Amino acid sequence: MLDSLKDIYSILWVDLRNLSRHWRSTLATSLIQPLLYLVAFGYGLGRGISFGGVSYLAFVIPGIVALTAFSSSFNGSAQKLQVDRLFYKSFDEFLISPVSLYSLVIGKSLIGVVRGLISSVAILVVGLILLPTLIVSPVFALTLFLSCFVFALFGVLVASLFNNHVHMSTFNTLVILPMTFLCGTFFSLTQVPEAVKIALYCLPLTHSSECLRAAALGQLFPWLSFLALIGFGLIFFSASFFVLKKTVV
Repeated sequence: MLDSLKDIYSILWVDLRNLSRHWRSTLATSLIQPLLYLVAFGYGLGRGISFGGVSYLAFVIPGIVALTAFSSSFNGSAQKLQVDRLFYKSFDEFLISPVSLYSLVIGKSLIGVVRGLISSVAILVVGLILLPTLIVSPVFALTLFLSCFVFALFGVLVASLFNNHVHMSTFNTLVILPMTFLCGTFFSLTQVPEAVKIALYCLPLTHSSECLRAAALGQLFPWLSFLALIGFGLIFFSASFFVLKKTVV
């Protein structure tokens, strides 16, 4: 156990060194999009609209926090892993080193978790300035951490599957972009047809949005969605492990 923790820290330390040199630009670029969403939807289109007795601004801020966690965590782990694999070729050194694949998957995902938490907390602070009535409870913090971990594992899995940037770009366009707008981040899923709703509940961002929104607004917490997030994390972790194991063999 101790050896595994040392391996995970060693893998994470390399990525943290790189992040420490570029943290300002990383933070700035990861905040531009959610801030634009907040202004456009929260103060633009959503002015005067309410959902379930709460203002649209209160409704959309937790969704944007979930979206920030998703994009920053996914891109943080996926882009770094792809660059290491395809450009620097340094990822192969990890594969042939005496580091377990479990430690490698977790270590490579943690840089996405760090980036996701930094960006999410930053946008959450902005949200609290605009709407101090939002609740940041231990359940909210736990859900945010779990969301970042799940999305980072998703990034590791996708980056392990694709061997060029073109396929990664196509995946982002066909999968990540629709998830950004359709997973309950900007509107209530009660407004969509039942078949579409079932499909959207098969995506992890939907469950993250619902959990964070319920916790932030003091509503009944959807523990089934929380368990679904854990299930997605286990699936992404197991799939990443088997993809990398197949690569080594």
